[in-house]
Amino acid sequence: MLRLPPFELLQPATLAEALELKKQHGEDAMYTSGGTDLYPNMKRRQFEPHFLIALKGIEELSRIEIKNGIRIGAGVSLDKVANHPFIQEHYTALSTAAGLVSSPQLRKMGTLGGNLCVDTRCTYYNQNYPWRKSLGFCMKKDGDICWVARSSPKCLAVSSSDCAPVMLALEADFILLGNEDQRTIKAEEFYQDDGIHYLRKKPDEVLISISLPEKSGWNSVYKKLRRRGTIDFPVLGAAVSVRLDEDGICQDARLALGAVSSAPVLASKASEKLLGKKPDSDLIQAAAYEASKLAKPMDNTDMNLGYRKKMVSVFASRALSEAIAS
Repeated sequence: MLRLPPFELLQPATLAEALELKKQHGEDAMYTSGGTDLYPNMKRRQFEPHFLIALKGIEELSRIEIKNGIRIGAGVSLDKVANHPFIQEHYTALSTAAGLVSSPQLRKMGTLGGNLCVDTRCTYYNQNYPWRKSLGFCMKKDGDICWVARSSPKCLAVSSSDCAPVMLALEADFILLGNEDQRTIKAEEFYQDDGIHYLRKKPDEVLISISLPEKSGWNSVYKKLRRRGTIDFPVLGAAVSVRLDEDGICQDARLALGAVSSAPVLASKASEKLLGKKPDSDLIQAAAYEASKLAKPMDNTDMNLGYRKKMVSVFASRALSEAIAS
């Protein structure tokens, strides 16, 4: 049995206290809320903080405010996001994605903010300490080589968030709070294609909420590929948001992919193929094929490389077809 390393749990009552504790303890401290990804990583010695700053219970992080769209606190559970009536009706893709994360028990513990910031994954990284030590470790933790592609100058661990590509498709803004100030960053700018430095977030910052614009007239869909029907991280995620006029002409569209690189990617050229046209099966297939060009699977997650590549156009096509038909 893998056991957690020793640590001290700090329980601030406010965000200001949490930030002060992080400032005090620096790199020795990490924030935690649901802990569904952090604690397993700590057991495998991928993270070794001496202090955990618990964000659970800070009221500000648990609010859902509906006004000119919706603002969701980062501490809201995935279960609540999945089952919230307003989100189900107006942001269907987000409700679906949150409801597909892991298992029912973990969705009640895990938070939206945690899933959006979840650690990148890799076959050579997500192993216990003795396994990684026998290999000589990897670039992401304790080593200096990426075993996926040994000549790679950067880590190729994969973004495995279900909700992240949805946020790109829904044009979300992320609100971050640090010791110096509060700032807002677009979802597509929050992530970067580097398995180690995969978030554009300062060490002291906390993701406090997610703001989604009003989406009347839009339809959104999320499709997930994984081996089992539950528990598993995505091998592929396809998120689509489209707006059609009364004649079925596409006025706007956004398509995003997850689990195809170290960051979720916005398939802008694929979306552009739909604009100003009435999407039929051929046009949908063309857009889906364009999206698939962004996927360059590596041998560091589940399933065969060729199969995963082909499934990008299949799942993008399914998501587009369902969104357009809604």
